[in-house]
Amino acid sequence: MWPVLWTAMRTYAPYVTFPVAFVVGAVGYHLEWFIRGPSTPREEEKSIVELREERKLQEQAGTDSTQVLSLKEKLEFTPRAALNRNRPEKS
Repeated sequence: MWPVLWTAMRTYAPYVTFPVAFVVGAVGYHLEWFIRGPSTPREEEKSIVELREERKLQEQAGTDSTQVLSLKEKLEFTPRAALNRNRPEKS
């Protein structure tokens, strides 16, 4: 008798578990809505990328965009390559 019962449960499991899961999900959804209360639409928050772009624009607002460092000035402050660290310095 037990093998027949287990075979029937295994065969009809999807037809039984889906409605049960659906009811449990619906009850949980409505219970959470009841506890939290009706949600009010919030103002859209700006993404991190948008906040960064706005900050960069504000930083550039007071500076002259045409005055930039030359390439030679930039190269003086670049770190040495990792592969050249163990080589002796040329004097």
